[in-house]
Amino acid sequence: MNEELLPGFAPADPSLLDEPLTDRLLGEAEHAVRGRVRDIVAKDVAPRAAEWDRTGEFAGDGYHALASAGLAGLIFPPAYGGSGSSTLAYAVAMEEIAAACGSTALIYMTQTHAGYPILIAGTEEQRRRYLPALCAGTAYGSLAISEPEAGSDVAAMRTTARPDGDGGYILDGGKTFITTGDRADVIVCFATVDRSAGRRGITAFLVPGDAPGLTRGRTLAKLGMHGSSTAELFLENLRLPASARLGAEGEGWSLSMRSVVKSRISAGAQGLGLARGAYAVALGWARATGALGRGGRQDVEFHLADLRARIASARLLLYSVAAQVDEDEEAAAAGIAMMKFTCTDLAMAAADEVTDLLGPLGDLAEMGAERRLREAKVTQIYDGTNQVQRLLLGRDTARRVEKGVMTARRDGRGATLAGGRGGTHKETS
Repeated sequence: MNEELLPGFAPADPSLLDEPLTDRLLGEAEHAVRGRVRDIVAKDVAPRAAEWDRTGEFAGDGYHALASAGLAGLIFPPAYGGSGSSTLAYAVAMEEIAAACGSTALIYMTQTHAGYPILIAGTEEQRRRYLPALCAGTAYGSLAISEPEAGSDVAAMRTTARPDGDGGYILDGGKTFITTGDRADVIVCFATVDRSAGRRGITAFLVPGDAPGLTRGRTLAKLGMHGSSTAELFLENLRLPASARLGAEGEGWSLSMRSVVKSRISAGAQGLGLARGAYAVALGWARATGALGRGGRQDVEFHLADLRARIASARLLLYSVAAQVDEDEEAAAAGIAMMKFTCTDLAMAAADEVTDLLGPLGDLAEMGAERRLREAKVTQIYDGTNQVQRLLLGRDTARRVEKGVMTARRDGRGATLAGGRGGTHKETS
């Protein structure tokens, strides 16, 4: 169909989009993961991405192709069915998948998001019961945090967990915007054991997909990511034994905050992949129309040069933050916020600009630009809205400034930010 619209058109080959300055941040293991993921994506994901988007068919086949190749449990230890790879390798894999299909990338990352809390807070029995199936793709998982009145503000959740008198709990409430929620075999569900305690009452539970009292609501119609399902969940007198609690009572808040480290890496990598996918469409269009190269259009070359530089810059940020997470997760907090909004804002901007660049062709589904534009928007919203990321980064900036001022005062240097009254401005760490 693309050939009928524009003879000679095909998105640029993924290897043409590699950059030596970013590749130097990858080790041998990360390069190997990228090569394996790229092969599977080219064979089993990219050819069907437009179809999954058009029909709304669940893109499970693409995910299972990756899982069958041992690529679905990258960050999990081999003892639980994973491959023990780095967070950086995971980010690279996410980028490759999202460049071809946002829906497959969303299914892929949701499996990680469901498994990671089990890995860091679960008992040995819980890990062995759930993680191998999530890594192998024989079970689907979901992370149930968001509610109609509690999205970014996790502490405002209303789903409750009260004692049942036998050491277990009874859960009541509703969750919304739950990715893969319509088919999840295990749901990591967050509820409060004490509403008056705010975040200190939040506790996590492992809810089997067939638990009595669990009702799956409608799947939600969305702007993009049509090949990934998003559902409502309702819990009514849902009884769980004490063994279903994930971590201790009141530790759900800290668990959710530790979990978003990986989920925001996922979102950033997905955003970067979508930007790269849009850029690949633009390169294919420019080549087919003769707008690129000798005798081409300078305005197009300038536009593509700008996109290439911005994508390379975002990739440097993503790879650096992912590597920092592997070294010191706590120290990476500010970088994660910076990376998340930078990469996902780029996804939206790049897809929008490419759609414009193609003119009337940009509006046509067959070209692939408008799909990236629709898929990009949600990446700015989920896994912590980009407004929240800017708020977090702003607070970190304020803390660093205050720490610098206090350090200067203790050292007797009298430094001021402006270098005016009070002394000469000096950089402090």
